[in-house]
Amino acid sequence: MKTDPLEHDGSPVFDGGAEVQPAASARERRWPAVLWPSFLMAGVVEMLVFSMVDPADLRWMGSPVAEADAMTIYSAAFLLFWVLIALASAMTQLVMGDEGGASAGRHPSA
Repeated sequence: MKTDPLEHDGSPVFDGGAEVQPAASARERRWPAVLWPSFLMAGVVEMLVFSMVDPADLRWMGSPVAEADAMTIYSAAFLLFWVLIALASAMTQLVMGDEGGASAGRHPSA
């Protein structure tokens, strides 16, 4: 019986009567590593941008950008910043591949 959750065929592994869940794949471990830091940085960028820009003063070719209230503009900008930063982080993870990202914590003999 195999007891190492990193080396199995996907079936449940039992270790002393308790079921050991299989380890998450590299792709599953990358999502939190992309989304959480990008969420935090989107908040920082939002604070920096809107400390200098008032949403009511936004104009495009002489007319207001949106007739929405400030909270809607703050929310839309936050989501836009989050998506852009997450895309940049995901592209970094994609370029790094497996050698530096999710599998860096594994022992070389594993």
